[in-house]
Amino acid sequence: MAAEIQPKPLTRKPILLQRVEGSQEVVNMAVIVPKEEGVISVSEDRTVRIWLKRDSGQYWPSIYHVMPSPCSCMSFNPETRRLSIGLDNGTISEFTLSEDYNKMTPVKNYQAHQSRVTMILFVLELEWVLSTGQDKQFAWHCSESGQRLGGYRTSAVASGLQFDVETRHVFIGDHSGQVTILKLEQENCTLVTTFRGHTGGVTALCWDPVQRVLFSGSSDHSVIMWDIGGRKGTAIELQGHNDKVQALSYAQHTRQLISCAGDGGIVVWNMDVERQETPEWLDSDSCQKCDQPFFWNFKQMWDSKKIGLRQHHCRKCGKAVCGKCSSKRSSIPLMGFEFEVRVCDSCHEAITDEERAPTATFHDSKHNIVHMHFDATRGWLLTSGTDKVIKLWDMTPVVS
Repeated sequence: MAAEIQPKPLTRKPILLQRVEGSQEVVNMAVIVPKEEGVISVSEDRTVRIWLKRDSGQYWPSIYHVMPSPCSCMSFNPETRRLSIGLDNGTISEFTLSEDYNKMTPVKNYQAHQSRVTMILFVLELEWVLSTGQDKQFAWHCSESGQRLGGYRTSAVASGLQFDVETRHVFIGDHSGQVTILKLEQENCTLVTTFRGHTGGVTALCWDPVQRVLFSGSSDHSVIMWDIGGRKGTAIELQGHNDKVQALSYAQHTRQLISCAGDGGIVVWNMDVERQETPEWLDSDSCQKCDQPFFWNFKQMWDSKKIGLRQHHCRKCGKAVCGKCSSKRSSIPLMGFEFEVRVCDSCHEAITDEERAPTATFHDSKHNIVHMHFDATRGWLLTSGTDKVIKLWDMTPVVS
């Protein structure tokens, strides 16, 4: 089922520990079992599998359970060993796992949504089950009674869900690119605010309750860090992927953000640096460096007898410039631009080599990642891909 990969000497890159194979379809979600050599996975092939490491060093299923519908997502609480599974038919099925992870006992079903469940969160402190579905509904249920406590209709299908226990704020990211913040009470909710910063749909959310920072990943390939607790409205953009961001995780103890994308890229961002907001792009009818008119500025073109030019923007100062005045490229890591981007010539001259020093490391998982789970206590990262393979990585060489 699973071949054991022999660890290599420590280098500054993730070490592949295991490949876990056997699912017939895409593994939509999987988690590392805390304090155990085990993995729980749910798949489009309708199976729930618990993989435990045997004496041979291989991972084999100790549980192979077939659900009535494809398994779209899951939430596992290690303290209670409660496993909540979202299905394609809109149902959430709840089980408890035995201490040895060799048996799963059905508890109850929630008829939570009219169509595929997209995200689930179990909140032990409040005994709530939070969920979103393709029916554009956010719902929360009492996990004791199974009763539906309330709901909220989102502007588009939600694909990101996070919750802050202290303030009872829920964060919902959807395919329109919007993030909605709701305040939950026992049986009602209040809209706090909505904000938008992505040009594509939100595909992943991650909440840090200590720094009170929300990270959002998007199909526009970017990650945005929203400073919720600082009350300054700061939004820091991170550009380091060539495909849609599929999953995010934040390591509080090292202040590093891990992001995974559809191209197989794993990026580890150092968030313990003083980052800068990207500037607003300025509007102008002519180049703000040489005053050449842009192609829609007919009056200035006629008056100066000059051909209009295409407009660009410097990513560092935000000024509207022509191609001639922005012929250079540079990375600006403290602004989140780990790749080279367009800058005006004067900004290019002003950027020092120290300012070009990378603040992230880049790694290739060699599979199209659809989900990840990070175990901070061991420094292990789990990635599952469209290739139906689960990979376990030792991230301590890069997250430490």
